[in-house]
Amino acid sequence: MTTSATAPSLTLAGWGALPEGQSGELVDGRLEEEEVPTRLHEAAVAWLLFELTAWARRHGARVYGSDLKLRVAHDRGRKPDVSVYLAGTPRSGARETVQTLPPDVVVEVVSPGPADARRDRIIKPGEYAAAGIPNYWLLDPELRSFVVWVRGDDGRYVRALSVTDGVAHPALLPGLALDALWADLDAELDPPE
Repeated sequence: MTTSATAPSLTLAGWGALPEGQSGELVDGRLEEEEVPTRLHEAAVAWLLFELTAWARRHGARVYGSDLKLRVAHDRGRKPDVSVYLAGTPRSGARETVQTLPPDVVVEVVSPGPADARRDRIIKPGEYAAAGIPNYWLLDPELRSFVVWVRGDDGRYVRALSVTDGVAHPALLPGLALDALWADLDAELDPPE
C-alpha cells in the first residue's frame, strides 16, 4: 500500500466526496491505496455478506459491504470488508458519504500480501478499537482462521473466539452459525474440474 507523499492533505469530507471510481482509505489526511483482492478474498466476503444479511433480516440489523466509508479518527477513514449495525444502534444519515457513528461489528478478510496482512492484523485493530467499534472480526482464508475480538472496558480488543475448523458462533449475534465457511473456501481453493 502506498500513500502519496506529494498529494495535498485530504479531510474526511474530501475523502467522502471523491469520485466513485477513486478508491482508497484515508490515512493521516492522505489517500492510501487499497489491497487488490484475490478471488478467494472476494468469495469469503460474499459468503459473509450472504450469511450476515440473512441473519440481519431476522433480527432488524443492517449489513454493509466494502465501500462503506467509516471515520476512525479525525484524519483517518477505513472501508471494512463488512460492517454490521445491530437493531437500535444509531447510524449516520443514509446519504452521508462517511459514516461517523461506529458499527457494532467490522469484518476484515485478510489478503495474502504482507502489507495487507500487517494492516488488518496490527494497524486496523487499534484504529477500530479507538473509534469505539465493539467487535472486530478477522477472517484469514489462507490460514482457515476466524477470530472475534471484543473491545474491553480499557478500550482494547480481547480475543473472544477463535475458530480454525468447525462452526463459529459469535456471541454478539445469537443464532448465527458460520458453519459452511470452510467448505465454501475449500471449493474456491480446489474447484471441481
